[in-house]
Amino acid sequence: MIGTNNVKAQFWSFDVIFAMVIFVLALTLLGYTWYNINNQLSLSYGGGAVIAQLQVHSLAQELLSQGYPTGWTSIVNTTNTLTWNNMSIGLTTSSSSTTLSPQKLYAFMSMANANYQATKQVLGVGYDYYIIISSGGVNMTIGSNPNANGALSVYVEKRNIFFGGSPATMTVELWTNTALAVT
Repeated sequence: MIGTNNVKAQFWSFDVIFAMVIFVLALTLLGYTWYNINNQLSLSYGGGAVIAQLQVHSLAQELLSQGYPTGWTSIVNTTNTLTWNNMSIGLTTSSSSTTLSPQKLYAFMSMANANYQATKQVLGVGYDYYIIISSGGVNMTIGSNPNANGALSVYVEKRNIFFGGSPATMTVELWTNTALAVT
């Protein structure tokens, strides 16, 4: 047969080679994606200790501010979480002071007693918190005690403050029932 094209059933044609190249590229892309997802999951899980350390430091800094707005106690109903939006809790009397305002401290204590979980959101922390104000023979606590709740990981930041005209210590603890390892 002259003039007839005899290209039937050729096994190693360009179509098969092209299909194999696409298959190998798809497997390579899938392997690369899986590797990246696996690394990101291990980083986010392993970074829990770093996140907790950053949050405890940030929380201690925030508490030693005036908060926003500076007179936040006048606009907050301590038993109504709907009034807690668009504010931040700060406990000091002025921006450059480490003297705690009794009015702000007692308002925050009342908020935590009314709805502890909602105060975690206002404070911007993802872990449980416990704050201890120690001044002479006075110890005030706010939050959930890690010792009473079986905490496995506790991160602590201490700050020197003044309360009631006397030197005091504010201890801020963030804790979780999950073991967070420092990597």
